[in-house]
Amino acid sequence: MLARAEAGLVPTAAQVGRMTGAIIAEVGAASRAALTAAGHGRRHPGAAPFLQVRLNRLTAAADEVIAAARDGDSARLHRVLYRFEALTSAIWTVQDAVCGPAAPARVPSGQR
Repeated sequence: MLARAEAGLVPTAAQVGRMTGAIIAEVGAASRAALTAAGHGRRHPGAAPFLQVRLNRLTAAADEVIAAARDGDSARLHRVLYRFEALTSAIWTVQDAVCGPAAPARVPSGQR
């Protein structure tokens, strides 16, 4: 999505909505998993509200990305996509702090 904006191609609002929606869903699921792994914030009191605030900011940024795509404003789209990317990176960092980095995916021995 960011590569298309950098190339001057403006994705449709529907495309952007699907992409940002998928990212937000993944981040939300990862946040819930992080809190469960951390004992619902017992190790890190205040983690749940902090993660929710981060998720709310990410959702608001996604709305801005969708609006920029709908308006066909490539300059604004480029700007808000970078913000969305930065917020996504920040929430992953917070989740890592709450429960540690995600374990690498395990490859079954027959598929190596």
